[in-house]
Order: sequence, then structure tokens, then C-alpha cells
Amino acid sequence: MAQVFFDDVKEGQDIPTLEKTPTRRTLVMWAGASGDFFELHYDKEFAQSLGNPDVLVHGRLEAAYLTELLTDWVGEKGLVKKVSVQYRGNAFPGQKLLMKGKVTKKYQQGGENLVDLEIFVENPEGKKITPGTAVVALPKK
Repeated sequence: MAQVFFDDVKEGQDIPTLEKTPTRRTLVMWAGASGDFFELHYDKEFAQSLGNPDVLVHGRLEAAYLTELLTDWVGEKGLVKKVSVQYRGNAFPGQKLLMKGKVTKKYQQGGENLVDLEIFVENPEGKKITPGTAVVALPKK
């Protein structure tokens, strides 16, 4: 992706969407990498005993996808300064998830060109299941 510059960013602008479809294998790999082996993420019977139709995608994996959205967008010369998310809904293996973001503010502070964003994971029903905010620093032209 081409480098995005502070000069070209506008408040209200959407950033390019990132699409992911996590599989059961993805969940196994994430569990191994993160150390999160809670049964809710791999044992379907356990997940169903809690009222879920299937195992759940790890919330922290969704947060990682949102961070990937940001790092892809800011490019090599940009910097992700802060990411904050809330887990408000569930995602299941095989679902197409959309990571989206919108610029809410741009400003200069402490010698940096900062951009605030609203970010979120959207499930196939169009619901924002993992809303959050982020701050990134971008280079000037």
C-alpha cells in the first residue's frame, strides 16, 4: 500500500477496509501464539453449553486484526501510537469479518502529526462487534 501522508488525510474519511475470515485453524494458531487456551475458543460442546452456536474467535485476535488495519494504512513511515477496543459481540470461525476505520480528528501535538480514528470489527450482519479508537502519527509531505 502506498504511504499515506498527514496532508492528504481529511476528518470523516474512511480508511481502506481489511477483510479476514478466521478459521478453526486460525484459532488454534492464535491460541498457541497468545497462550489463550480457554475452551470457549476450541471446544464446540463447551461453547454451546454457554449458549453459543459454535466456538468464538478470540477477542484479542480481532484486536490484532484492527492493529493490522492500522499498520497497513499508516505505511512504513507512519506509527501506531495507541489502540483501544471493547468486546461487544461475538465472531465465529468461517465468518467474513471487516475491519474498518474512520478519521475523527487530525492535529499537531508535541511535534507530531496525529490522527484520531474510530475503528471497529463488523460481523456479516453489519454489527460493530469490536468497537474502538486509535491514534496514529503520519509523516508530512
